[in-house]
Amino acid sequence: MDGIWPLAALLLLSLSISTAAKQAYIVHMKHNTKPDSFPTHHDWYTASLQSLASTPDSLLYTYTNAFDGFAASLSDEEVELLKQSQSVVGVYEDTLYSLHTTRTPAFLGLNTDLGPLDGRHASDINQASKDVIVGVLDTGIWPESKSFSDSGMPEIPTRWKGECESGPDFSPKLCNKKLIGARYFSKGYNMASSGRGYLKKRKEIESPRDRDGHGTHTASTAAGSQVANASLLGYASGTARGMATHARVASYKVCWTSGCFGSDILAGMDRAIADGVDVLSLSLGGGSAPYYRDTIAIGAFTAMERGIFVSCSAGNSGPSIASLANVAPWIMTVGAGTLDRDFPAFAVMGNKKRFAGVSLYSGAGMGGKPVGLAYNKGGNSTSNLCMPGSLEPKLVRGKVVICDRGINPRVEKGAVVRDAGGVGMILANTAESGEELVADSHLLPAVAVGRKIGDVIREYVKSDPNPTAVLSFEGTVLNVRPSPVVAAFSSRGPNLVTREILKPDLIGPGVNILAAWSETIGPTGLETDTRKIEFNIMSGTSMSCPHISGVAALLKAAHPTWSPSAMKSALMTTAYVIDNTNSSLQDAAGSAPSSPWAHGSGHVDLHKALSPGLVYDISTDEYIAFLCSLDYTIEHVQAIVKRPNITCSRKLSNPGDLNYPSFSVVFANNRVVRYTRELTNVGAAGSTYEVDVTRLPAVQVTVNPSKLVFKNVGDKLRYTVTFVAKKGASLTGRSEFGAIVWRNAQHQVRSPVAYSWTQL
Repeated sequence: MDGIWPLAALLLLSLSISTAAKQAYIVHMKHNTKPDSFPTHHDWYTASLQSLASTPDSLLYTYTNAFDGFAASLSDEEVELLKQSQSVVGVYEDTLYSLHTTRTPAFLGLNTDLGPLDGRHASDINQASKDVIVGVLDTGIWPESKSFSDSGMPEIPTRWKGECESGPDFSPKLCNKKLIGARYFSKGYNMASSGRGYLKKRKEIESPRDRDGHGTHTASTAAGSQVANASLLGYASGTARGMATHARVASYKVCWTSGCFGSDILAGMDRAIADGVDVLSLSLGGGSAPYYRDTIAIGAFTAMERGIFVSCSAGNSGPSIASLANVAPWIMTVGAGTLDRDFPAFAVMGNKKRFAGVSLYSGAGMGGKPVGLAYNKGGNSTSNLCMPGSLEPKLVRGKVVICDRGINPRVEKGAVVRDAGGVGMILANTAESGEELVADSHLLPAVAVGRKIGDVIREYVKSDPNPTAVLSFEGTVLNVRPSPVVAAFSSRGPNLVTREILKPDLIGPGVNILAAWSETIGPTGLETDTRKIEFNIMSGTSMSCPHISGVAALLKAAHPTWSPSAMKSALMTTAYVIDNTNSSLQDAAGSAPSSPWAHGSGHVDLHKALSPGLVYDISTDEYIAFLCSLDYTIEHVQAIVKRPNITCSRKLSNPGDLNYPSFSVVFANNRVVRYTRELTNVGAAGSTYEVDVTRLPAVQVTVNPSKLVFKNVGDKLRYTVTFVAKKGASLTGRSEFGAIVWRNAQHQVRSPVAYSWTQL
């Protein structure tokens, strides 16, 4: 046995240690080593764990689609024994992921006549989208919401294999021809929060029902039905609708009060793939990790291979660089931008200066009489931030309090001020959040202001012996300029997992988004907020992700034979980088032009994506060659690809040689980087494209050939780009950005290029 015991022997030896403290692990198995005596892999895993552990509930999940292996509760000793087995590739501790928390369709042009597109009209695409199923992995669903009405919907597609599971507060009868699936996955969460786990468990009803609001919001953003007269307490009043109003929705609850566990996420993805979804939307994530240790990346690879488009949020850790989540190249990584809608509010100081901000406060207000203005002049950061218990009532009672943004939730700061006797709050940004303004439904009169205004107000309080302020609120305004602007919170590149792949891929609307909500929780999410609402306004890449998921559903309806990579290319190469003032996209973090590390290819444009002209397609075999070009073992690649016969006989010369719709050029110990790309004609026959390249002083770029002539639809043509770092350019640690554009009279196929110098 070559010094490695077979699994069965290891299992028998472990009986004496099965009562030790346990926690959840994901076990990667060699799929093809199952003994013939077991009819199925599930039987194999079950029998193995029954021998390994004395408790019958040790097996949490058996994965059949998204992963080769299972999740189980194991002791440290059992983990070490499993690692010695020839049948086990790896044993990984369960990972905790977190959520990345009506005018959007009009802003994206979905309320207008799209006109003929590839011979199809907008109404044809809407009709076709009734066969498209969007799976949402999140906090569950509020099925009674009008956003999930099935009025006018035809019968459920016969290929659908999903179902609606029951729970103490959820009947399968609540599903319909719109909401066609509702499942929940809680075994990983339960393990972590059990007496043997490391989380303090809160009493939580286990069912598909959403008691957080996040899942209902994201699902309705992607594919909610039209609902007239929707608003949040009068704000953003109008018709609420998802991106793909006729698509079906399937909800997979994988997130609970403590977050989202990798074992539950993988189980949800595994089930969604088997159920038959066309699009997977995940507004959640963790930090960066190698792809073989990234639960979402592993599940998404199988989904991609099955023709499922996977859209994930980029994260809310901006504006810090290299803060991205969900960076696998087979995933659409979505950042966040603003809409052309705002909710203005004003703070007038005792010196008559009037400052503009935003708010969703909907109460009686504080009247027109100025009151005292309080701010900790001593610089105690705890009270400056309005952390719970940090404010002295005798100092803030009856006053408006300035609270610095950061650390604790924005709405919690208002509750802290109110509980200490304050009558209002000015939420002032710091350098980290810059000029980005996010509106909240505060529990007391409150105005959020940018960093520059915040600094002026702070200085006023410090310099005036008797500072005062009064706050006022002015509802909803449209046609805000400039827009879109990249949200400061939106996570940024570069991509630390693979520097040669540019991320994020694009941005979508993610600031102050109105969508459906759970009626078990108030708009702030605070336990003390007893208001009941049908719609809420939220911000985050959690909100931008389902916009792209819904747009992908429409794209799938228009082009059902396109691969996920072709759809992704169409969305990326047609994205725009010019705002509604005809200027370059701005970054809210500093009121300066944004870069591809913040906005990727640009802001999504569905109209153009439906007819991109050319696409960069990527096959599964090409993704495998990409993985083989990384510093991974064969076992690591097999964990992602789930094929037993991977040899890595074919690999890319450079990870950046993947046929990706964008470019990331890394000059390390080399002055020359050469990438080859292949374009597929999805436009008209006889199309000719010529290339246009952004010229930079530090880099010489040559494209060969510079003209592509596609004789037929479906033709594929290749080109090579050579990037040469010019001598004498001292740019170590610096970055530059440009673009490569293939254009003709009808189309502009644009790819951003990011250049970085690590050592020369």
